[in-house]
Amino acid sequence: MAARLPLDLDPPVRQLRALLLGVDDRDLTAPTPCPGWSVATLLDHLISLAEAFTRAARKGADTAGGGAPPQPSAAHLPQHWRSRLPVLLEELATAWQEPAAWRGAARAGGITMPARELGAVAANELVMHGWDLARATGQDFAADPRVLATLIEFLSAGSPEGTPGFLGPRVPIDPEEEALPRALGLAGRDPAWRPPRIRDVPSARLHREHPPAARSA
Repeated sequence: MAARLPLDLDPPVRQLRALLLGVDDRDLTAPTPCPGWSVATLLDHLISLAEAFTRAARKGADTAGGGAPPQPSAAHLPQHWRSRLPVLLEELATAWQEPAAWRGAARAGGITMPARELGAVAANELVMHGWDLARATGQDFAADPRVLATLIEFLSAGSPEGTPGFLGPRVPIDPEEEALPRALGLAGRDPAWRPPRIRDVPSARLHREHPPAARSA
């Protein structure tokens, strides 16, 4: 019988890949719940974190070395992100399907910690940034209940003041609320966040069936 893994990263990866289909070129400059980040900046960050956490699962070298990872930037987002990012996310989920990924220590972003904890960090990044992307582009979001339960336990053990570069200060949420708002609040996000202005964003379904025409130079 296959070993039972502490956490399955496949559900948040699947949802993120589905959300990418609903991102229109016009969305790239839109604001996100991450202060100062546009959608393009968020996508650049997703590329970096997918690569970093895949290396961590495989116990590979951390390209960040001893320091923090580079700051995400819309200017760094590659033109072929639509084809590259889904593949990187799939590689991430596959890497953490290996029992060895969860054993010993692992390193990502210049930080070494127990692999089980780093796997939870990866899951949190996927879920929270999936929600960020959904809110910024007007798409629906529903996280896997089992993943949320693990994240709530993991985030509850952290500091209420947050962790610079990772989590903001906790946002007070009614303990009787559903799991997703509670997890968002523990991660320093306001579940009520909405884009500052109404935008005409096509749904993921319409985007897939009627992709926008190529723009002329």
